[in-house]
Amino acid sequence: MSAHSVGIIMNGVTGRMGANQHLRRSILAIIAQGGVKLADGTAIMPKPLLVGRNVEKLKALAHENGDLPFTTDLDAALSDPEYTIYFDVQTTERRAESVRRAIEAGKHIYCEKPTATTVREALELYQLAKRAEVKQGVVQDKLWLPGLQKLRRLRDRDFFGRILSVRGEFGYWVFDGESISAQRPSWNYRKEDGGGIIVDMFSHWHYVLSDLFGDVRAVSCRGATHIAERWDEKHERYAATADDAAYATFELDDVIAHFNSSWCVRVRRDDLLTIQVDGTNGSAVAGLRDCWIQPAAETPRAVWNPDVENPHDYLNDWQKVDTGELYDNAFKSQWELFLRHVVAGDPFRWSLLEGARGVQLAEKALESWRKRAWVSVPKL
Repeated sequence: MSAHSVGIIMNGVTGRMGANQHLRRSILAIIAQGGVKLADGTAIMPKPLLVGRNVEKLKALAHENGDLPFTTDLDAALSDPEYTIYFDVQTTERRAESVRRAIEAGKHIYCEKPTATTVREALELYQLAKRAEVKQGVVQDKLWLPGLQKLRRLRDRDFFGRILSVRGEFGYWVFDGESISAQRPSWNYRKEDGGGIIVDMFSHWHYVLSDLFGDVRAVSCRGATHIAERWDEKHERYAATADDAAYATFELDDVIAHFNSSWCVRVRRDDLLTIQVDGTNGSAVAGLRDCWIQPAAETPRAVWNPDVENPHDYLNDWQKVDTGELYDNAFKSQWELFLRHVVAGDPFRWSLLEGARGVQLAEKALESWRKRAWVSVPKL
């Protein structure tokens, strides 16, 4: 089979998400399967070039994954015509400037979200890429999670009837690092380094809500820094200046959605992320992989009586959705779509404009918190 070799500059892949989700489980998995198959019988074969600031981390990652090429010189990588795609998974505050340089070098752009720390900068990246006529995309990985795909199918076959409300619960306990090491990098908890759960997660909630239920028209948000001190990777104590929890209500056209997001919560639910949708004809709860439903006809008649033990097991009233399908890694699924977009011109609607809309929602949520008021979210 003939192959289209596509060079990809992968900047920032020494981090946890970059190394695991994007390099190993996406690009290298695509290579292992023989590339991305096209309708004409050819295949797209990625050719990654690892880029970062720490040469020792790069060297180790490259060696662990088949002695991949790597460099700390981004300018040299951008000047190499063999690499036509620039991918960015750096920390948020470093992303915009590197993406701007890649656009100037004529590279197609694919990057993690949030695409920038302000909506002004995120929109500028979109406009620069559009003027340069390079292909562009932003990671929207949760749309390909099995649980959310099952939720979308329920919506498409009108299982819910009229959708009334959406409730999202996201998060888990991130250790402060004093006696047990933290599961997330320390910069996530420093505002001055681009950290904060609102900046990080509201880009996700934007595309989940807009794709499944409609555009967000207004937001009311209250953030918090529940844990004021943490310990970093060198076991040095630092002040946590960024929000580590957010409690938000979103107003859509015909739906009210509420999301609790926290790195200071202990999990007693089906998954680290659950989304419950309630409608006139039935309800569903989706996790990362599974989905449960309760049709209207099988909804139990609840009676409030706190004076006796409740004899009813409400969890048993829900049916697990089993589609019999196999689901690929969510990041890999979108990578394949973007590679088809670059090589074959297939449609790809998750542009840097969608990234800017996610940044806008985070910005409006922060404004709402600051003002302690509802804030409108105009369509970009």
